[in-house]
Amino acid sequence: MPMMASLKHTRRLAMEQKHAKYERLLAHCRELPPVPTAVAHPCDESSLRGAVEAAEMGIIRPLLVGPRDRILEVAKAAGLDVAPYEIVDAEHSHAAADEAVRLTREGRAELLMKGSLHTDELMGAVVRSGTGLRTNRRISHCFIMDVPSLDRAIFVTDAAINIFPTMEDKMHIIQNAIDLAHALGNEKPKVAILSAMETINPKLQSTIEAGALCKMADRGQITGGILDGPLALDNAIDLDAAKIKKIESPVAGRADILVVPDLEAGNMLAKSLSFMADADAAGIVLGARVPIILTSRADSVLTRLASCAVAALVAANRRQQAGKAVTG
Repeated sequence: MPMMASLKHTRRLAMEQKHAKYERLLAHCRELPPVPTAVAHPCDESSLRGAVEAAEMGIIRPLLVGPRDRILEVAKAAGLDVAPYEIVDAEHSHAAADEAVRLTREGRAELLMKGSLHTDELMGAVVRSGTGLRTNRRISHCFIMDVPSLDRAIFVTDAAINIFPTMEDKMHIIQNAIDLAHALGNEKPKVAILSAMETINPKLQSTIEAGALCKMADRGQITGGILDGPLALDNAIDLDAAKIKKIESPVAGRADILVVPDLEAGNMLAKSLSFMADADAAGIVLGARVPIILTSRADSVLTRLASCAVAALVAANRRQQAGKAVTG
């Protein structure tokens, strides 16, 4: 019995610690005005509820883009009050994606949020030449993982957009993640470039690229973070593992950002943390003109709100940087 009580106590503390990380994000957002957000095709309860709850928390001010009658139907069935929010009528999901992107390009929205349409539909509109939201940066996805056993949130990138990123792609992926960390208050994030080992092996391309990316940071081609790699996952996040391997590094055992070799590795890592370590995974797409919120029907309420909060803080940081540039 004492052992069972101890186990329950440990789990309770872990859950409290887990919620504390996301709660801090939400607390920061309470100090900011709601961010205008184009929500593309919120035509099921999960996506519409996510937008409405984020609005009720004061995080976003949604523009609901999609078939008006269907949105109202879903709202009525789910008991959601959408009367305070503008509905922009669009015939179907493809049209909703295009219209949401257009509203964003025109400056009516500072954030773009995925509704019940497929991710490929939304991202197709985002990357479309001439009418999309591309910049000179590679677009990438970043999970902000709330792992109960860790004392900090961990970023995992890229686990959703770039399937087989080149080394140049990885340079952008890393810079996007570093900029995100800055927006969330981490002025010098520690970046671990992951592989299966912590030494450079000419037979394993990911180790060679990791070494080159670290040298690019030394030369100022990647800025704002502390990079090290290649590092295996254990010695990237666990100090004891790093000490056993005798790795002397400011990143080893202390990483804030985990850069994976490819999408498969990232997807497996993120889902392993979610399903075997009870982690929540807020997600955001970076590198476009505006932050893009990608939520899943499987996301908890807190995860959906955290994704919105992260995007809102990025938008606020961009406004602040733009203001400095004008006054400077």
